[in-house]
Amino acid sequence: MFFKLLKDALKVKNVRNKIFFTIFIIFVFRVGTHITVPGINAESLEQLSDLPFLNMLNLVSGNAMSNFSIFSMGVSPYITASIIVQLLQMDIYPRFVEWSKQGEVGRRKLNQATRYITLVLAFGQSMGITGTFNTLSAVSLVKTPNISTYILIGSILTAGSMIVTWLGEQITDKGFGNGVSMIIFSGIIASIPNMFSTIYEDFFVNIRSEDMIRSGVIVALVAFAALVIVFFTTFVQQAEYKIPIQYTKLVQGAPTSSYLPLKVNPAGVIPVIFASSITTIPSTVLPFFQNVPWLSRLQELFSYTTPSGMMIYALLIIVFSFFYTFVQVNPEKTAENLQKNGSYIPSVRPGRETEQFMSSLLKKLATIGAVFLAFISLTPIIAQQAMNLSSSIALGGTSLLILISTGIEGMKQLEGYLLKRQYVGFMNLED
Repeated sequence: MFFKLLKDALKVKNVRNKIFFTIFIIFVFRVGTHITVPGINAESLEQLSDLPFLNMLNLVSGNAMSNFSIFSMGVSPYITASIIVQLLQMDIYPRFVEWSKQGEVGRRKLNQATRYITLVLAFGQSMGITGTFNTLSAVSLVKTPNISTYILIGSILTAGSMIVTWLGEQITDKGFGNGVSMIIFSGIIASIPNMFSTIYEDFFVNIRSEDMIRSGVIVALVAFAALVIVFFTTFVQQAEYKIPIQYTKLVQGAPTSSYLPLKVNPAGVIPVIFASSITTIPSTVLPFFQNVPWLSRLQELFSYTTPSGMMIYALLIIVFSFFYTFVQVNPEKTAENLQKNGSYIPSVRPGRETEQFMSSLLKKLATIGAVFLAFISLTPIIAQQAMNLSSSIALGGTSLLILISTGIEGMKQLEGYLLKRQYVGFMNLED
């Protein structure tokens, strides 16, 4: 179905240009991920290949951190800045609240504020991450560690992060799909061959013949679990709850009833990315306070390989699921739009009661979505601990979730483009 849809889309010039533009931007990004920052001994990162912190950064940076490239920070600072800006819009910072109600003009101001916050976060995170890896690696990551070198590396990584953010915005505006998701998507796709190589080396290289059957069984279980996760994730991501809608003002040719579709997982994959970004903060600031015992304890608490870290990771996913669900679907605005369009939900009064109904329904859907996201994200991590798998495999559930979610969004966008083309063609024919 996907290939047929892609084939039909490539026949449309406008859609074809969007797809090729997106491929070009991703190509530029992938080239940048192989350009190592000057003054860095990237080979020292191989000693930290099983470090959960590094693998988590690899995930949110589009697999750019493994080479400590100029794009190592990826979209992680932008994601964190977006969280801060969205939180400040919720009756916390009056100016941001005012901008959120100003339509397109306000959106531009909020985007500008997000960029400024991204710039500050990118510099701080790049300095912290460089210091962390230089401290943890046996062979120095920074060839000449001093203040000027750290500032130079931080400036390069900050510039790279802003370029990646700009590339993502270009994909969103002129290309195909969501820019942030596509950047991460491309990195996960690029890392799949390395993941298969890791599985092969872990289970089939230099093992005794009597362990071959055991290794084969484990690989079969991992493959089966991956298929189950793919099926389950695809089913939930496509599932919708349809709210019946009735119309009081009949427009000529308009139906008397319809429905308002809401996803069973309204927040999508964003809460997982948010939670992944937050868990990197303790390791980022650790080098600046090496003699503070409680900070080391905090890093251990946030490590998703420990029971406490798993609980915190799951809790962050749940919290961000509820938060982002109400960001995606605002009950107050939904009730207001329904009333303006002369429509209502049967057995529910327009206005305040509709808002309360939507809020109650969104809480239920957010609960389902939060449990689903936490289960998908934690299952591979628990399997890693139980079967002693590579830490890169532990992020397999999150990676699959991002791949499937981005793929589904892409297919729906392609269907929308094709449907719009057919509609425009029909209207032109009528004229």
